[in-house]
Amino acid sequence: MDPIQTLWPEFDAATLGLAEQEALTLMLAEEMKVLASGFRRIAGVDEAGRGPLAGPIVAAAVVLQRPVPGLNDSKKLREAERDRLYSVLCTEDHAVSVATLDAARIDLLGIQAANYCVMQEALEGLEQSPDCALVDGFHVPGLSLPQIKLVKGDARSLTVAAASIIAKVTRDKLMMRYEQEYPGYGFARHKGYGTREHLDALVRLGPCPIHRRSFAPLAPTPKQDELFETF
Repeated sequence: MDPIQTLWPEFDAATLGLAEQEALTLMLAEEMKVLASGFRRIAGVDEAGRGPLAGPIVAAAVVLQRPVPGLNDSKKLREAERDRLYSVLCTEDHAVSVATLDAARIDLLGIQAANYCVMQEALEGLEQSPDCALVDGFHVPGLSLPQIKLVKGDARSLTVAAASIIAKVTRDKLMMRYEQEYPGYGFARHKGYGTREHLDALVRLGPCPIHRRSFAPLAPTPKQDELFETF
């Protein structure tokens, strides 16, 4: 059974090269399992920004309307290719929803609860509700629709890969804006992660409003390096 034609009967697979068809078939294996269970409108869900010291956590939910060659785990793609695929996903008629939670809410909820919350918001933001969600790495409590947790789903599922690209590029764009609003931290380069450059900037400047105060070293303990005691 050809997964491309099964998922999108009106799409002409002959417009794709053989290598593209083979790659897409591999990335649609999880979707085919879901179809075999009777579901039809499948959403992929992923997040970006669990680990940084600054900035929001961003989740995306995507329902593909046709195959998109080149989709893969966003971390495995060059920035230019991520940006190209982001544009394809946003300008074609795919269903895309994005949700964000800022640093203050992450501090209030805790990162795990924030992660669940932003994924649920992304799913609920889709104009037409999916009947099943493929979720990268997590089982989200409280979802009102069936879900399947996929470990490393962004490398195994085309729809999750699409969500990973939307979430990653959206968050990167936000962090580049924050570079202008809060200069000196290097947000455009490290995107809020705890690089040496970022830690050095924290020593010089202290935290700014988008820093997560509940994350070490911003929430110092007696055992932490004296370098951060001034916070």
